[in-house]
Amino acid sequence: MSELKIRKIGNSYGVILPREELEHLKVREGDSVYLTRTPHGVQLNAEDATFAAGMRAYAHTRRKFRNAFRELAK
Repeated sequence: MSELKIRKIGNSYGVILPREELEHLKVREGDSVYLTRTPHGVQLNAEDATFAAGMRAYAHTRRKFRNAFRELAK
């Protein structure tokens, strides 16, 4: 667990993440991260869980109905 301090950045507030945490999340300057509220506090993710779940559902549907999609594309 890392202790992070809240800092004023321009007109907003933010935290500075240590380099090791950025490497663990596999993000770099300019990338987006997603903050999710949980019963235990907050969670920081490098990907949007809702979007990822939707893409998994799409991949399953695409495989299951590939012939139908091919015919519809004609």
